[in-house]
Amino acid sequence: MIKLSHIPSLLVGMRFTIAPLLVFDALDHQTSYWFIIGYVIAVLSDIFDGIIARRLKVSTTQLRQADSWADICLYLCIAVSTWLVYPQVIINFRLPLLSAIAIQLILFAISLIKFQKFPSFHTYTAKAWGLTLLIATVGLFGFSYANTLWLPIIFCWINSLEEIVMTLILPTWQCDVLSIFHAMKLRKVFILETTIQDEM
Repeated sequence: MIKLSHIPSLLVGMRFTIAPLLVFDALDHQTSYWFIIGYVIAVLSDIFDGIIARRLKVSTTQLRQADSWADICLYLCIAVSTWLVYPQVIINFRLPLLSAIAIQLILFAISLIKFQKFPSFHTYTAKAWGLTLLIATVGLFGFSYANTLWLPIIFCWINSLEEIVMTLILPTWQCDVLSIFHAMKLRKVFILETTIQDEM
C-alpha cells in the first residue's frame, strides 16, 4: 500500500516518466491528443507535489531538488518535441529562445560557482513562468499558434534575473525561497545571527 508521505515523490517520478513519452509521441513529426493530456498531467503533478509535500511536512531539500530536475527534464522534452513537430517555430524564435537559454545558463553558472549546487528557489515568478509555458505549449500543440511563446520567454528573463540577484545576496544555498523579498529577509536573519555569535 502506498504511504501518503510517498505521494510527492511519486508525482515527481511521474513527471520524469511522462517527459520522454512526449518525445516518443512526436517522433513521427506530429502529436496525438495524448500529448496535451500527458503534458497537462505533468504540469498538474508539478503543482500538487509541492502542495502535498508541505501539507504532509515531507518537503525535504532532496525532494525539492528532484522537483527542479523533473521540471528541466519535462521542458527539455517539450523543446525536443517542438523541434520535431514545429521546427520552423524554433527557427523563427531562435534569437529570443537563445537569449532565454543564455540567461538560464548564467543563473546556473553563478549558483554553481557560489554554492556548488543548482538553484532550487521555486519562486512566485517561476510559478508564473510555468503557467506561461503551459499556455504556450497548449497553444502550439493544441492550436498550432506560436505567438504565445513570447510569454514564457519574457517570464524566463524575469525569473532568471530575480534568481540571479537572490543567489548573489543569499549567504548560503537555500531552497523554496519565494521571492527576492524573502531572500532579503533571510539575509538579514543570517547577518543578525552571525553578529550575535561573534559577540558571544
